[in-house]
Amino acid sequence: MLLVGCTSIPTMVPDMAQHGNRPVQLEGAHGPLSAKQSKAILAKLKKDGDDTNIFDKHLALEAEIVGSPLVTSNKVELLIDGPVTYRAMLEAIKHAKDHINMESYIIENDEIGELFAQSLIEKQLAGVQVNLIYDSFGSSSTPQSFFDKLKQSGINVLEYNPINPLMSRKGWQFNQRDHRKLLVVDGQQAFLGGINISSVYSSGSFKKIKPNAKQQPWRDTHLRISGPVVNEFQTLFIDTWNKQHGKPLPDKNYFPTQQLMGKEVVRAIGSTPDEEFSQIYATLLSAINSAESQVFLTNAYFVPDIKLLTALKDAVARGVDTRLLLPDKTDSSLVYYASRSFYDELLSAGVKIYERQDALLHAKTAVIDGVWSTIGSTNLDWRSFVNNQEINAVILGQDFGAQMQVMFENDLAASKAITLEAWRNRSISARIKERAARIWATWL
Repeated sequence: MLLVGCTSIPTMVPDMAQHGNRPVQLEGAHGPLSAKQSKAILAKLKKDGDDTNIFDKHLALEAEIVGSPLVTSNKVELLIDGPVTYRAMLEAIKHAKDHINMESYIIENDEIGELFAQSLIEKQLAGVQVNLIYDSFGSSSTPQSFFDKLKQSGINVLEYNPINPLMSRKGWQFNQRDHRKLLVVDGQQAFLGGINISSVYSSGSFKKIKPNAKQQPWRDTHLRISGPVVNEFQTLFIDTWNKQHGKPLPDKNYFPTQQLMGKEVVRAIGSTPDEEFSQIYATLLSAINSAESQVFLTNAYFVPDIKLLTALKDAVARGVDTRLLLPDKTDSSLVYYASRSFYDELLSAGVKIYERQDALLHAKTAVIDGVWSTIGSTNLDWRSFVNNQEINAVILGQDFGAQMQVMFENDLAASKAITLEAWRNRSISARIKERAARIWATWL
């Protein structure tokens, strides 16, 4: 009865064999860099005097996965929780001069949704073209009047995969959703991560909760990126717009000349249900399988397939410190119990599991060996890997990796470690719920 939950995701991983003779080539603001330039930049990213080959190993596997290029000279900023993220996004919108491209799974008709709506309308009326994509299912509770108001101001609004069959487009499938959260401003700044447009993110997750608080704070992570890789995120937005048959986008400067903004090497990854395999899934699996010292994963919805389970257990067997940071509370009980149905197997193999307390964990991040990091919209479940449009950034480098590790450790300080002994003493009712939820693992 439980075999469904352990079946491998079909045709998801390409040939990941590394070809050692192929030099890693980076792209800059003006296209591919020479081998000499690439080598010089990569050398700067390594720790002085560090004779490990961990960085080279992760760089090589990134280069082998088919998809968008590794792009250098970017500035990447961590944005932790909703308040900081919304301030940064609204400030960027306020100073937009040419266009704003925004894509979000959920846009609520609440205080935060209204704040963004008014900001976008003001820019549209000031001559800045706004193009907006929202997911039909994710934003199903938002009244049509909310989006009509945006349209009336001149904003181009596109509903992704309309639930209503009468409005469906060619290739419509009910189960496909646009789970991305992306904002591109003037083609020069990109914001992405796990944060939707909703008032549930209005409070930070590290503040002490008031006894009379109406709701628990949400813990999430977002990114602000500037530099040449923004072109890749812009391309992903435009591709979605065109595939969903949005009306032709107004002629704007969507791909301006990019400046060298920092030293981060970044890869934009956008997975869609149309692909033969999920690039994000393949990339993460390869990074875990190549890990030499540590695998730190934070995820809101953890319903792994056999390949991911095996990768985590094999990492422990190699002596890799493997840790999962998962929610103590969730907005989906079915996913919550399905996730917990894997705890015994993972704990028995030596994987360390922690549950974030006093906040609803919604982040989707990873840091591996201190040099390979990712932040985005992708959950570690079947829906993200098979049915959703997702978007992630992979950042290679030890400076950013150190920031990711500090963030992970701060979350661990607010978490509870789950031990195998305590886990096996859980209630019968919890076991029944886990077993029942596991049956539906591939449909979550």
